[in-house]
Amino acid sequence: MRAPKTAKPEPVGLWDRAILPFLHRHSLVIATLFVAIGAARIVTAYSAVFFTNDEFGHFASGLEYVANHAYRYDLEHPPLARVLAATLPYLAGARPAGQPDRSFEAQTVLVRSGDPDHMVALARAGVLPLFVLACAVVFFWCRHSFGNATAAAATALFTLVPPVLAHAGLVTTDMALTAGLGAAFLALLLWAESPTWKRTWLLAFALAFAALAKFTALLYLPAATLFALAAYLALEWPGFEGLLALARERAPGLAAATALGSLLIWAGYGFSYGYVSGWDLHLPAPEFFNGILTVVGHNNEGHAAYLLGEYSPTGWWYYFPVVLAVKTPLGFLLLAGVGVWVCWRNRTKVRYWLPAAFSAGVLLPAMYGNINIGVRHILPAYLSFSILAAMGLLRLAKWLPALGAALFVWIAASGALAHPDYIPYFNELAPAAREKVLVDSDLDWGQDFERLARRLRELGVTQIHMGSMLHADPDFLKWTGLPSIEPINPVVRAEGWTVVSPTLDKTTQYGLMHKFANVLPWYAKLPPTERVGALLLYYVPPGTGQKP
Repeated sequence: MRAPKTAKPEPVGLWDRAILPFLHRHSLVIATLFVAIGAARIVTAYSAVFFTNDEFGHFASGLEYVANHAYRYDLEHPPLARVLAATLPYLAGARPAGQPDRSFEAQTVLVRSGDPDHMVALARAGVLPLFVLACAVVFFWCRHSFGNATAAAATALFTLVPPVLAHAGLVTTDMALTAGLGAAFLALLLWAESPTWKRTWLLAFALAFAALAKFTALLYLPAATLFALAAYLALEWPGFEGLLALARERAPGLAAATALGSLLIWAGYGFSYGYVSGWDLHLPAPEFFNGILTVVGHNNEGHAAYLLGEYSPTGWWYYFPVVLAVKTPLGFLLLAGVGVWVCWRNRTKVRYWLPAAFSAGVLLPAMYGNINIGVRHILPAYLSFSILAAMGLLRLAKWLPALGAALFVWIAASGALAHPDYIPYFNELAPAAREKVLVDSDLDWGQDFERLARRLRELGVTQIHMGSMLHADPDFLKWTGLPSIEPINPVVRAEGWTVVSPTLDKTTQYGLMHKFANVLPWYAKLPPTERVGALLLYYVPPGTGQKP
C-alpha cells in the first residue's frame, strides 16, 4: 500500500516569525512611545490654539473651587476636570477676581496674571494626565482581552486620532469623560470576572471618577453595561439558578462599591449638604443633583445645532454618525470596519462583543439626545473604535501587509498634516468649505483669535466688525491684540473689514436667529475675501457699504 501523503506545513511568514513576536515582547514600550509622542503633539499645540469658548467657564469654575472651596458658577458639569485644570495656575499665583460672569472672570484672571498664555498652558497641562489615563485604559483592556500586540496597536491608533488630540489639549470635561468612562467600564469588566475585594475598591474609585468627570457618564456607563451583559447572557447563559448564584456572589461587592463610590462623589463636592431645588429636598452634594437636573433641562430644551446646511434647535438622530464619518481619519474607519469583521468571525466569544457594547453604550444615548454640538460629546467611543481598528490592522498586517502599512501611514499622516489645528480637522470626505458640514467645537470654537490678530496687523486694519461673547471687553483686546471691534449688524453691509464666525453665523445669524425664512445676512451673498483658520473675512470698500 502507498503511504498517505502528509500535508506540507505552511511556510511561516515574516509577520508570524518576527513582527508579531516583537510586538508581543515590546508592547508596553511601543505603547508608551506613542503616548509620549501624542502628549508632545498636544503640548506643542497649546501656543497656537487660543482659549476656546467653553474653556473660560471651566477654568473659572475650577479656580473658584480650588481657591474658595465653593462651586457656584456652573453646576452643569462636575468639578474633577476643572479642578485639575485650575490647580497649576493656582499654584502659580492665579486667584479669583470676583466677576459675576464666569467667562469674564476667567478672562480677568488670565490677563491680570501678566502672562495669560503661560497660565493657559498650565491649565491645559492639568488635563494631560487624563489623556495618559485614557491611553492606559485602551492598552490594559486590549492586553487583558486580546493580547499584547493588539494592545500596542490600539494604543498607537488612539493617539493618532485628531479629535482625541484636540480635546486632550483643552480645559474641558470631554477628555475626563473619555478616561473616566473607559476606566469605569474596564474596572466593571474585571470585577465581573472576579469580584475580589481589591477589584471592588478599584471599581468604586472608577465609578466615582466617571461620575465626577461628566454627567453623561451616568447615562453612557449603564447603557454600555447593559449591552455587555446582554452579550454575556446570550452567549454564556448560566441558567436561572446559575444567574441567581452569580448575583448573590456579587451583591455584597456591588453594594460596597456603590457605597464607597457615593462617598467619594460626596467628597468631590467637599462634603457639602444643601437644597436640591428640583426635588424640594435637602441632600448631601446638592450641586451634584442640581447639576444632573440642569443637564436634563438642557437636553429637554435642546441646543442650537447645525449640520449639512440645516439648522435645528434639537438636532438630528443621525448627527453623530455623520460627525464620525467626517471627523475620523478614513484609514481609521476602514481598519475599524475590518475589526468589526474580525469580531463577527469570533462572535461566539463574549470578549469580542465588548468593544461593540461600549460603542453602542455611547452612541445610541447620544443619538437620542437633543444636544448636537460636536464629536467631543462621544469622544469615549474612540476607545473602543481604536480596539476594533487594531484588530483590523493586525489582520491586514498578516494577510495584506502592504495595505495594512499604507492605512496606518495614511492615518498618521492625516493627523500630522493637521498639526496644530486638530479642532477643525476633517477627513477627505468633507468639502473645502467645511462650515457647510459642521460648526461649533468641530470647526470654529474661538481658537483662531490670536491668529486673526496677527493677520489684521499685517493688513494694517485698525477697526473691524465682529461678533464674540467677549469682544466688547478691553482685556480681551489687550490679550489677543485685536483692533477696535464693532458688533455685526446682519442686515447692514458695513464698510471695511468684517470677521464672521461660522458658528455664530450658522446657529444665530448674528441676531436673525433663523426667524425669517427668506432673510439672509448680507455677507451670505458674497464670497469671503479670505480665511483665517475657520474665520471668514469680508472686505467692503469705502463708499459701497450701507447706512444703518
